[in-house]
Amino acid sequence: MIRYAIDRCNLGWVLAGADNNGLCTIELGDDPDSLHSALEIRFPDAILAPATDDLDGMLPKVVRFIDAPQQSGLDLPLSVEGTGFQKRVWEALQTIPPGETVSYAELARQVGNPKAIRAVAGACAANRLAVVIPCHRVVRSDGNLSGYRWGIDRKRALLEREAAPIAAA
Repeated sequence: MIRYAIDRCNLGWVLAGADNNGLCTIELGDDPDSLHSALEIRFPDAILAPATDDLDGMLPKVVRFIDAPQQSGLDLPLSVEGTGFQKRVWEALQTIPPGETVSYAELARQVGNPKAIRAVAGACAANRLAVVIPCHRVVRSDGNLSGYRWGIDRKRALLEREAAPIAAA
């Protein structure tokens, strides 16, 4: 069973879904219907239920994190499922500071398998937690942006936002 809620964020719309262990998916999209369809495709065997309580307050925290990633950490329980290799890649991604990037080749070296560049890209593509597992911080070896499940424009916007200095309050 996955409970989910959808709201606006400054990248369009966001869907957050949680199972009994915590957030299991964060999807970005252009409209609520496409997000719901993506959820059905991503979790074909799950029972999906709309949350009436913003996922016990998790959705507003996710929106704040997306809208201001350098100002707010996301201290929520996560439910991450993947292969051992994928989990190593996702853990390495979470060590990249906001506003910085690494290449797919660098990330492959970090996880101890320098020839696994395509597998690293596959692990990034399999990421179910947009922004929280920051696969948007991975770029091509020449520094150019490439592939992002939620769109290159969103990837660019996230990187620009993370690199921007924090405004004084």
